[in-house]
Amino acid sequence: MKQTLNELLDARVRAALSAAGCPDAPAVIQPAGRPEFGDYQANGVMGAAKARRMNPRALATEVVEKLDLAGIASQVEIAGPGFINITLDAAFLAGRANEALADARLGVPRPAAQRVVVDFSSPNLAKEMHVGHLRSTIIGDALARVLRYLGHEVIAQNHVGDWGTQFGMLTAYLIEVEQGGEAAIALNDLEDFYRRAKQRFDEDAEFATRAREYVVKLQGGDAQVGALWQRFLDISLHHCEEVYARLGVGLTRADVRGESAYNDDLPAVVTDLQAKGLAVESEGAQVVFLDEFRNKEGEAQAYIVQKQDGGYLYSTTDLAAVRYRAGTLHADRALYVVDARQSLHFQQMFTLARKAGYAPATLQLEHVGFGVMLGEDGKPFKTRSGGTVKLADLLEEAESRAFALVSAKNPDMAEAERREIARAVGIGAVKYADLSKNRNSDYVFSWDSMLAFEGNTAPYLQYAYTRIRSVFRRAEGWDETAPVVLSDPAERLLALELARFADTLDDVARETMPHFLCAYLYELAGKFMRFYEACPVLKSEGEVRASRLRLCQLTADTLRTGLGLLGIQVLETM
Repeated sequence: MKQTLNELLDARVRAALSAAGCPDAPAVIQPAGRPEFGDYQANGVMGAAKARRMNPRALATEVVEKLDLAGIASQVEIAGPGFINITLDAAFLAGRANEALADARLGVPRPAAQRVVVDFSSPNLAKEMHVGHLRSTIIGDALARVLRYLGHEVIAQNHVGDWGTQFGMLTAYLIEVEQGGEAAIALNDLEDFYRRAKQRFDEDAEFATRAREYVVKLQGGDAQVGALWQRFLDISLHHCEEVYARLGVGLTRADVRGESAYNDDLPAVVTDLQAKGLAVESEGAQVVFLDEFRNKEGEAQAYIVQKQDGGYLYSTTDLAAVRYRAGTLHADRALYVVDARQSLHFQQMFTLARKAGYAPATLQLEHVGFGVMLGEDGKPFKTRSGGTVKLADLLEEAESRAFALVSAKNPDMAEAERREIARAVGIGAVKYADLSKNRNSDYVFSWDSMLAFEGNTAPYLQYAYTRIRSVFRRAEGWDETAPVVLSDPAERLLALELARFADTLDDVARETMPHFLCAYLYELAGKFMRFYEACPVLKSEGEVRASRLRLCQLTADTLRTGLGLLGIQVLETM
């Protein structure tokens, strides 16, 4: 298949609109909201009619007369003020299913390839990853997986916090505790080590001065301080890699390009902004005043690129990163998967990057923001004592809770197998609970909801997959190359949903919304259950049995692929 369903229908309706004298009118194809409206609606007629000062239904009639959907649609009707309802032909949908079954990519076409930079996860090193890093990490990973599947070249960028005052503080404290023989113990718990160093920094002026001196030494290339800094980085990255492996996230050391990578370019960025008349001195700092962003008094907002003391900010580092991604990586699109609370920063940074010429018009810059994870009390998710929840601890608890559920369901199963299932179910539940929500929204973290085997959850979808696989363990001697033939309405509805997989992936990639894929998979699982209840599979015979098994096969393949694109493992048994 060279086109998705939306692309095919869009092209045909556009051609009909053009033939009816509306060459620039959009087709606006979308799935119909209710069964009586058919499978798809074309909603571009009314706008075109208004532009031509025509009656919308009269134009719709003319468009339908010129609409060539032979072999595609079994029925085309005009509804309301000018909607065109399209019902797809069962033989056409069967053909799409057969093509998908014969294709390792399930019939998903490859769009024009882009080079896409995906900036995600980005923890601060020398501290353990906490729940605040979960959303960026798994949303970014899911988007990278979908984009790669569609054929785009994805360059992951883990923009870690590995520079600045905190590393002078940590280095000074490391030297101090090493002299007391405590370093190995202290570094076993990075969070505790950081907390103790911060306490020393806040309470001891002499220590704070020494810490700032180490920052200067680090920035100046001092070998000893640099070696200690690298030690923190190695320990921190090893911790991150353990979390990524447990989450099934594909970030590696090769993807790490932290703040320190841009350090040498920061003076050049400021000098360039000055030369272009964008950065000016204000109260000793170098500031760009952006007319596009004004406060309540109508004053242009200040975007500081160099502090009074000559230091740089992450605003400067992000500009240097844009220069690198455009000039060295030659990206066509750059996604920044970062907390929605940074929205204004990215709006300003993107605006300045354009004005300074760092981001050409051909480079798409997009902030993929997300909301906050909340506890069941509606407040930011914390430990019972009010502390930050370590991500490793959260994942450990997810597996533990899943193991208890799996053991209760399968008490006679070998422990090793139960633990393997618990790992897939527990980690999958945490990831899916997040990815299934609109990323722009805050969401409530609930163990009971996410681990439920009913509703829009990972366990439900994983179980749906295992149920389909169990059908094949009981099926013997069937034709695995038989064509799909649709005769029952439930078969047709399942085939229609399967045919929408490619469009769903396109929507996820274009809108950067992983929850579109979650909603699709949940709907697909529901359509399969209705098909399975209405259409006997193993008890049917001959060509009907083989055709229905092929529909089961395509459903299982689509569920496995879709969950895999979310970074969620499927199992043969649960």
